[in-house]
Amino acid sequence: MKIVLIEPKSHGYHVFSGIILPRLGLPLLGSILKSIGHKVKIFCEEIKAINWNEIKAADVVGISTITSTALRAYEIADRVKALGKPVVMGGPHVTFQSKEALKHADFVVIGEGEESFPGVLEVIEGKKSPEKIRGIAFKVKDKVIETKMAPLICDLDSFPGPDLSLIEGHERMRVTPMLTSRGCPFNCTFCSVTRIFGRGYRTRSVEKVLDELEKLKPRTVFFYDDNFTHDRKRVYEICKGILERGLKFVWSAQSRVDIAGDLKLLKILRKSGCSLLHIGFESINRETLKLYKKGTNPGSYMKAIREFKKAGIDIHGMFVLGSDADTSETVRETVKFAKRAGLFSVQFLALTPLPGTPLFEELKRKQRIFTDRWNFYDGHHVVFKPEKMSAFDLQKEIIRGTFRFYSSIEFLRCLVVFRWVRAYYLAGGRKKIKGWVKQNAEFLRSLKNHPTFAKSGFDFLNFGKLQQ
Repeated sequence: MKIVLIEPKSHGYHVFSGIILPRLGLPLLGSILKSIGHKVKIFCEEIKAINWNEIKAADVVGISTITSTALRAYEIADRVKALGKPVVMGGPHVTFQSKEALKHADFVVIGEGEESFPGVLEVIEGKKSPEKIRGIAFKVKDKVIETKMAPLICDLDSFPGPDLSLIEGHERMRVTPMLTSRGCPFNCTFCSVTRIFGRGYRTRSVEKVLDELEKLKPRTVFFYDDNFTHDRKRVYEICKGILERGLKFVWSAQSRVDIAGDLKLLKILRKSGCSLLHIGFESINRETLKLYKKGTNPGSYMKAIREFKKAGIDIHGMFVLGSDADTSETVRETVKFAKRAGLFSVQFLALTPLPGTPLFEELKRKQRIFTDRWNFYDGHHVVFKPEKMSAFDLQKEIIRGTFRFYSSIEFLRCLVVFRWVRAYYLAGGRKKIKGWVKQNAEFLRSLKNHPTFAKSGFDFLNFGKLQQ
């Protein structure tokens, strides 16, 4: 069969605008489908527009979506179905919103798709009944049926690596994405990772990771793992292997602040090419961290950042603002901390109740979510009523804090001391936030005109008309 897979683009400016970095679910699925005889093409809209002639020639179209790209995904799905093509949807959003997705798709893959998607193809080919395929949802007349979840894949080495060459326009990618593990042993209330991939930490073997790196010969790598350094012994072996094989590239990854005390690990991270770690600090408000179930101590943050810097590793700080313990003042204190700590770059994101998270279930139950326009669920828009401030006040503090961090004064200071790379990112960050504010003027006016919302039963009708 000829299969086209699509990753829809995000709406407008977002934190990684300008960085071409496709998610790896579709390239991995493409490798699997190729290995069993199918022809596959992948369109990542952030890289290259969909070629609709390829869609017309396809036998099946698969679409993967996160929450912020769901509306675009549904728009594509409707257009594909109008051409008479079967549509299969997957990804974090539709895993938890299968009933909604089936208004646009023929099948929904729930959770990990390595087993389920090939099974759906067998259904489309008439070889199997859908009831026999694990981890899918489909409709019989008007009734939505969800089959039993497929078990989580224990042996990640049992599948071929993601084939990035299947992505149309892949040659434009300057950063090579890699994934070496799945799952996270932590359970932050705003994160859906554990609901999809579990709390167990499943890994690819060190040898497989090194073999793939040797094959790809990348210049720059981003490890997509939710916590690349969770198994310190394993990541040490990966770094050691990079050095022993003479692989030379710059890399970054997501990690936790608590590795800062492991000086031996920091040393080999840097020596093997680590230039930047993405650390989820989330907040310096202890009560906020308790509500998030983060399990970190903000009192250790400053010392940890000094250790990272001493090792020659820059830090991109990630903060999630708007918990029930947050006020305008706590948000400002968090921004002050980020500036004082000398972080390389930051993202100040609004707490976002993504479907599938405990946070979503709690705020929905309390009727504090005031829009289901999914394109707003990108961490940049406030979509719920905070407990101790208005939605507009939270949005305003996030914008103000971002401008303060990516300030013109800091940009000039970096130029004076010849920190060209950081100056470049500061200028880029300031440009993006300016563009975001301009693009979202109507959204911001709506929030300002309605600075407070009812405790329950609120229905902000205007939001449904914005940025469609």
